[in-house]
Amino acid sequence: MRISEFRNTRAADRFQAAYDRALTTLWPGPRTPRDVPTDYGTTRVLQTGPVAGDAAGPPLVLLPGSGGNALMWHHQLGELARHRRVFAVDPVGEPGASRQSAPIADGRDAAHWLDQVLAGLDLTGAHLVGCSYGGWVALRHRLHHPGRAGALTLLDPAGFNGFGPRFYGWLIAGGMAASAPRALRPRLARALGNGAVLEAELMRLGRAATGFRRALPVPPVFTDEEVRRLDGPALFLLGARSALHDSRAVADRIARLLPAVRVEVVPDAGHSLPIDRPGLVADRILRTG
Repeated sequence: MRISEFRNTRAADRFQAAYDRALTTLWPGPRTPRDVPTDYGTTRVLQTGPVAGDAAGPPLVLLPGSGGNALMWHHQLGELARHRRVFAVDPVGEPGASRQSAPIADGRDAAHWLDQVLAGLDLTGAHLVGCSYGGWVALRHRLHHPGRAGALTLLDPAGFNGFGPRFYGWLIAGGMAASAPRALRPRLARALGNGAVLEAELMRLGRAATGFRRALPVPPVFTDEEVRRLDGPALFLLGARSALHDSRAVADRIARLLPAVRVEVVPDAGHSLPIDRPGLVADRILRTG
């Protein structure tokens, strides 16, 4: 099996320059980089917030969506770090500062990778926050390593619908809209339900990542039996305009199978919840944990 990697040194250098610029521009306040060895490669984690004894609750571990890294959370980092220790992860296999050395074949591998990251950070009972693909990884971890993590906040998580033409069309249209004249972008962002179009620095980083060959598993749809096994406190936050799935149908299914968890469908928000509704996302994360 293949691993995720840049096509060549030139592509890697181009991305690194864009990543360093975005980190300088977008990251609020201080940060401490930590490199965590795992069976799948070295994982870069950016730590911020108060020391353990001064935090107001369990540490937060932030997992971005497909193609993303720790910078996806730049709108929430300042508020979260005022209250909690925050560990923003560049996942192995995604374009960022981590480096993959072995394939991640399926959800069990993804869960094992995350468990090794948590162990390497000496975190037990951490509050996992996952967006899209990162939400799927957090849920796989709950299934394969119950008891390691605490609460879950899942932002439009993958695994509740296949990746169909609507989703890929949304991705392509978003990339085209980000290249449109600046004056047109707000209108296009509203039409597409994709606030990421307005994120110039993240869009620049995304263009630099086109030289990255991603080789991670496509999330299969969770079975009803798997969903019923997802015990523990959790919030599912779904964008009403999500291009990934029918959010109301997903909300109804979760409510039927997991009546004790909270499910919220966010009006006027799409799949990119941390960007579409940044303040609401930070508020819900802090309330859930």
